Amino acid sequence: MNTLSVFDQLPIPSVNAEYNDKGEVILESNLALLPYETKVGNWLKKWAKNTPDSLFIGERRNSLEPEEGWRMLTYAQFLHKVEQIAQGLYDAGATPERPIVILSANSVDHALVKMAAMHIGIPVTSLSVAYSMFSGKYDRLIAAVESLNPSIIYASDGEIFADSIMALGGNHQVIVSTGREALSQLSCRVATLDDYFSCEVTPVVDELFELVKPDTAAKYMLTSGSTGQSKIVVVTQRMMCSNQQMVAQCIPFIETTPPVVLDWLPWSHTFGTNHNFNMVLRNGGTLYIDEGLPTPGMIEKTAANILEVKPTLFFNVPKGYEILLPLLQNNKALAAAFFENLQMVFYAAASLSEFVWLELQKLAKEHDSEPLFTTEWGATETAPACTSVHWKLDKLGNIGVPMPGLQLKLSPNGNKFEVRVKGPNVFQRYLNDPVITADSFDSEGFYKIGDAARMADPENPSAGIIFDGRVSEDFKLSTGTWVCVATLRKRCVEALKGLVTDVLITGHDRDFLGLILFPSPGIYDFVGGECSHEALMNNALLREKLTLALEKINDQAKGSSQYIAKIVLAQSAPSIELGEVTDKGNFNQRTLLETRKDLIGDLYSQSSKMTICG
Repeated sequence: MNTLSVFDQLPIPSVNAEYNDKGEVILESNLALLPYETKVGNWLKKWAKNTPDSLFIGERRNSLEPEEGWRMLTYAQFLHKVEQIAQGLYDAGATPERPIVILSANSVDHALVKMAAMHIGIPVTSLSVAYSMFSGKYDRLIAAVESLNPSIIYASDGEIFADSIMALGGNHQVIVSTGREALSQLSCRVATLDDYFSCEVTPVVDELFELVKPDTAAKYMLTSGSTGQSKIVVVTQRMMCSNQQMVAQCIPFIETTPPVVLDWLPWSHTFGTNHNFNMVLRNGGTLYIDEGLPTPGMIEKTAANILEVKPTLFFNVPKGYEILLPLLQNNKALAAAFFENLQMVFYAAASLSEFVWLELQKLAKEHDSEPLFTTEWGATETAPACTSVHWKLDKLGNIGVPMPGLQLKLSPNGNKFEVRVKGPNVFQRYLNDPVITADSFDSEGFYKIGDAARMADPENPSAGIIFDGRVSEDFKLSTGTWVCVATLRKRCVEALKGLVTDVLITGHDRDFLGLILFPSPGIYDFVGGECSHEALMNNALLREKLTLALEKINDQAKGSSQYIAKIVLAQSAPSIELGEVTDKGNFNQRTLLETRKDLIGDLYSQSSKMTICG
């Protein structure tokens, strides 16, 4: 373990700002981007040579396996298996023209297939498991696979994924880790990974590896779709390698102390795969795949793993920290294990609540720990990080300064500043979509990411920028008044804490703002147990509590753009199947406004008795 503290190793933020006659400001780090690798496979080869016996990746063994504990692979073992699978893919006729598609959740085998494809220049796509998990409803899966036209599909278990694989037809080959028998009726070839592990690696693997260049397509990644229709981002080797160099220059302790990471975040999303997985690999660390999830009944698995792993870096979405916090507060051994080696607490995907942030810092002090509480900002199209907080924050909201080698433009858009970015980590195209690609960049080549931000201190560009919602989510009331959805939504969730999981702001082209509440389990505890939607909405005590919360929200309102006139409870939670929520739990604002049209109609009905008025 490095003896320098985390904060001793952080660079001092230094940003240059240039203004133009369009009212735009371009921010750029004064820290130059250092040289970086040309492909992710070089990281793997480096550690397999320099530290061959170091543990790279592991997962919990399942109950059917004879051994207990973790299935772990060293760097040398992992590289050997990657080369075997790469040979098998070549022997099976896989080419760069048709990608490899992975249907399964994070696993060691998933990682092997992913890295093997990229090793020989074949793009790989990890699809959200949610696409395959709805019996008889595979529209999103079929559409994605048709767009990708893969040569090979990998699934961890042929039996579990049989229905979804059968729904896809047979214009491809299939690889499974187990359960090949369940796919016996497929007309295409079905192999197991054991078949591939028996391959003798020939010189062709190294020859193909040498052909992989910085601009070679490494992954085809579907955007989360949280603000509209999913697009397929072509992620290159250069994007991923440059971005990890940027990250390492912002938080250099990941180079001096090999990271130990316990992580559940799905590899179908850029946060889990391009950020966390690549960070471990780039810096010679160890990744423990967490089978836990930030949900009741699953967070306990994460807690059990923390006790064993004692990570140096911890990543999660805000809801993950919210549900983990009570366990840390009530279990001293768990908290001690969590903070024992911890250098960094990283949150992303949404804004962490101030209460959770402060309580985590309080717990850290109680255990003589001072990790960096940090966040970054970016997108699938930027592989993913564009800004970094690499200093001690005194309050939430700041998303950092531009990373080295990247330019960030704040461009006036309505009553906000839209963020646009340019750098080696920024994508060049969406797959087979030149029109949307062209529309995604401005005349100076900056990617129009769709988020809004403002400088924390206009007089000091090094003070960072403040996230200001999504330009595409904000809307106008019928009066022409702009509504900042992100800011208002956060305030509403805080006021309704314990009763809701999230809220949907409504009011586009309407006379007033409305609020659809998505109940949490705590709301049923409040009313004394499970009950019908009608009984819930008509519960006198609950209506009184919701009315008081509404008054609290409106006491802070500064005009009609922040005043909630009516609220209503949704009858069902946001659905992954309908695309209302992503597999990380992020709301798809546009989709929800469409799928909940009837409820929105009730909200604005003069006669509705199921609403509460402000």
